[in-house]
Amino acid sequence: QVQLVESGGGLVQAGGSLRLSCAASGRTFRSYAVGWFRQAPGKERELVAVISWSGIMTYYPDSVKGRFTITRDNAKNTVYLQMNSLKPEETAVYYCAARTNYNGRAQPQDYNYWGQGTQVTVSS
Repeated sequence: QVQLVESGGGLVQAGGSLRLSCAASGRTFRSYAVGWFRQAPGKERELVAVISWSGIMTYYPDSVKGRFTITRDNAKNTVYLQMNSLKPEETAVYYCAARTNYNGRAQPQDYNYWGQGTQVTVSS
């Protein structure tokens, strides 16, 4: 069993940066791949980054590539999402999720564990 808690959300101006954290409980967390997703009101949940259990493999959709960076510290059971050059349309609730196998194309329904989410608001 893995429990996930996101933090680091808030209000930022367009062009600004935020770093989100996903803290996990459970000794086996380091064996899980972790994804960050976001969901804006009235829209589907979409993937923004994925990282393998080792941290060696990562995947980003084109919409955030070059601006977002996912990293992890398995000693701290924490995964991070550094977001730079944020845009107003990226206002959403951001979630982290875990699954046993790394797959950059995995859909939200393929993830086993989810956090409660953290709100990110980007003002214009």
